[in-house]
Amino acid sequence: MLSFLVFVLAVLLVGGALFLVASLLLGRGETQPPAELDRSPVELPDDRAVTGADVRGLALTVTARGYRMAEVDWLLGQLAQTLDARDAEIAGLRAELAARSQQETPTDPGTEPAGGGVASNA
Repeated sequence: MLSFLVFVLAVLLVGGALFLVASLLLGRGETQPPAELDRSPVELPDDRAVTGADVRGLALTVTARGYRMAEVDWLLGQLAQTLDARDAEIAGLRAELAARSQQETPTDPGTEPAGGGVASNA
């Protein structure tokens, strides 16, 4: 009976020592601190438009359960903002092009631009 008690005590001591060593080496489960919500290590260019190569070159931090949610949310927000700005610029350029095409004068010197002629007396 004494040998059984010594065996159980030895198993508990070895198990406790292994648990202590593992918890000291591995920490509390996460190897990195939580990501800041307003900042991300993922960078996109500020001085020019985002290109496909920029997006393909991104590397998100992988954790045990997948990607960091804060980084993915930040990245999607930045891409949406960039696309909105690009769409607004395209719409402005199209409106400017339409306005210029309406104001163009004809190349034939014998014709007058629409609405620019002299009213005739009849």
